[in-house]
Amino acid sequence: MPSTEKLLHFLSSAFVSAAGVAVLGYGMSTNWAESTLSCSPITSDLFNGTAKLKIRLFNGTEEKNSCPRFDQFGESVQVFQRLISVGGAPIILHGLVVALLVVALLGSAGSILVTLYNSFSNPYQTYMGPIGLYACSGLSACVATLALILYVLNVYPVQMFQALVFAKAENVRLRQEKTELLVGFFLLIPYICANMIAILVVFLYVHTAQTRRKVQEKPTEDTPQDIMMF
Repeated sequence: MPSTEKLLHFLSSAFVSAAGVAVLGYGMSTNWAESTLSCSPITSDLFNGTAKLKIRLFNGTEEKNSCPRFDQFGESVQVFQRLISVGGAPIILHGLVVALLVVALLGSAGSILVTLYNSFSNPYQTYMGPIGLYACSGLSACVATLALILYVLNVYPVQMFQALVFAKAENVRLRQEKTELLVGFFLLIPYICANMIAILVVFLYVHTAQTRRKVQEKPTEDTPQDIMMF
């Protein structure tokens, strides 16, 4: 029967990992960014139209006003469909972001399974031991961090929002006026922290257990002389 200390540490780690999965799952279903762009006919320098977009990872909404010659409110945006029609770096980076988040979720699932298994068994020297947890949670944290960086790169320098507008309005010039990252993007941060905490909780238990074991295995010659006299 595992000790109470061991159960507490490993079950706590599994709980933290599960909480991280819930946070990331919600983040992937909500809004990630919004942008307002000024529009101008391709033959003019007068930017008197606007296009406002708010997107999630897979869909979103778009409102156009004189961009280029008509008003359109609440149009649905299929992110992958539009980016594929335009091609280039935006679709590549966005596809990488989604793929990395899927890998992160799989890593978290592996972390939960490993910690639950370790709660009631003792496979310390195998990949199903704490090493498996470190690998899974570490992988999740790393790929989520990379996804965060790539998304910022896609939104700002690569100008993904302009690509989304060009997919439906080719004969316009666009100028990005205001772009904000939203809650779905920022939820990556607590998800990354959750994975690091899951590692830390188990690492503290393993470190304490190893220290205790070394003390118990200490040679008798290291015992103080006055004790050995008895």
